[in-house]
Amino acid sequence: MGASTETDLRRKQRPGSTPHREHRSRESHLWLVLAVIGIAQLMVVLDTTIINIALPSAQRTLHFGTESRQWVITAYALAFGSLLLLGGRLSDIVGRRRTLLIGLLGFSAASAIGGAASGFAMLVAARAFQGVFAAVLAPAALSTLNIAFTDAKQRGKAFAVYGAIAAGGAVVGLLLGGALTEWLSWRWCLYVNLGFAVVTAAGVLAFVEAKDARGSVVRLDWPGVITGSAGLFCLVYGLSNAETNSWSAPLTIAMFIASGVLLIAFAVIEARAAAPLLPLRIVMDRNRIGAYLAIMVAFCSMFSVFLFLTYYAQQNLGYSPLKTGVAFLPLAGGVAVAAGVANARLIPRLGPRRVVPPGMLIAAGGMFWLAHLDIHSTYAENVLGPLVVLGLGMGLTFAPAIATATAGITDADAGVASAMVNTSQQIGGAIGTAALSTIFASALTRYMTSPRPPSPALRPAAAIHGYSVAFSVSCALFLAGAVVTALLLRSAPVENENRKPMALGPRMFGIAVSIALIAVAIMAATSHGWRSHDEVVRSCFATTKPQVEHYRPGTLNQLINARDCASVVAR
Repeated sequence: MGASTETDLRRKQRPGSTPHREHRSRESHLWLVLAVIGIAQLMVVLDTTIINIALPSAQRTLHFGTESRQWVITAYALAFGSLLLLGGRLSDIVGRRRTLLIGLLGFSAASAIGGAASGFAMLVAARAFQGVFAAVLAPAALSTLNIAFTDAKQRGKAFAVYGAIAAGGAVVGLLLGGALTEWLSWRWCLYVNLGFAVVTAAGVLAFVEAKDARGSVVRLDWPGVITGSAGLFCLVYGLSNAETNSWSAPLTIAMFIASGVLLIAFAVIEARAAAPLLPLRIVMDRNRIGAYLAIMVAFCSMFSVFLFLTYYAQQNLGYSPLKTGVAFLPLAGGVAVAAGVANARLIPRLGPRRVVPPGMLIAAGGMFWLAHLDIHSTYAENVLGPLVVLGLGMGLTFAPAIATATAGITDADAGVASAMVNTSQQIGGAIGTAALSTIFASALTRYMTSPRPPSPALRPAAAIHGYSVAFSVSCALFLAGAVVTALLLRSAPVENENRKPMALGPRMFGIAVSIALIAVAIMAATSHGWRSHDEVVRSCFATTKPQVEHYRPGTLNQLINARDCASVVAR
């Protein structure tokens, strides 16, 4: 009898046995889900850079001015940033599969309308609707991943892939946008989303369960929706206005004040609501706060790489948009390798505190290296190495931060918790766009208005000086982020289980806020002189001789393209 039982057990464990086949089938199914979610995330991420490449051609075709060009970017950012929390909670209430399909179909329809735009208003409206449906799609994708992968080993691999796409997808946007614009038309930078959406929607229907687990929340917290969405809207709009006008413009100040009041009201409402839009237990956890800050700082600092290295590659090295995208591939490769090692090997053994802060220090080293560019620098000697180092640092920072931010979340809160990750990315990117653009423009203005003899090398040298200052500030932000996250994150390995939130002590909170304020002070001190940069733009604009059409609109572009500005040199 004993021999027979042992024989039966061996048969059940054979590779061809039914339990083994079921396990392999479930594993294959999970990786197909990851592929679907990865494509959905890639579609959202690459759209942030691919549209920037399409802008100059779209401007010529649709005949709108440079001063209006910013709205093609801002319309998307406002809708996406302000509606993320609502989109995340909808996936908890309506279900992941439904919200994925709604987001995919809506995003692709808006992309088709934008690609077929016959005028400026139609393009801006399409971009706004893209932002609305991206706010539905992005949290649903991440929460689906968070619920599907419960095994620690598989979860580490899945979040490594997701983190690599989230951090490196912008490089794909540069590469794809350059190819489509160069070989086809700017309209294909929008039409390409239709192909991604069709494939992803088919995958959602085939592999994502229709009857997914839903939370107990059956109604929306409308006071929270209104105050939270309005507060984020005012914050994103204020940052956008600060970039194109100034930090002390009346509208900028009014938007920041309104944002502060609305977000405070949102916090009070959420603390008292029976079914809050964003349960405070999600954000009042040391690990999650540290992870959100790591994501925000990473995206804020990474802005300088994507924007200013793009300028450097095209203006100083003479690269085409397509070649510029290829030049960023080492960054994406570094992110992919480091993210895989961090989530699969390091986080389960060492915990986030021993991985994320060192990653930010490595990224700071890459930024410090980039800050030493000069007019004689080359890609192979002075850019390739820093990009690899920066990619490794970002991979060790971003992917583990996402996994940490979503660990221990119940299915009922998975959507809104994922939305907080996306919100951290969006707000960090908006702050980086506004602050680092101002810092760059101020540094460039000071260089060009300082007493120097007129020279053909003055403008390239001034631009590189501006890049170096922006990279130096980004390095300081990474260093401050490393200290803050080292204080906040726990040393114990992150486990995917529901744990009691660890309250943030007042002393730890005070230290973290103090260091964050120091980082803000560094940015503010470096960006003084914003008045002079606006004056220089106005005085030089008549004599601007554009060298290359760039991705970002506004006064920063006018300064960058001022190749021979006699009034600036004369000052």
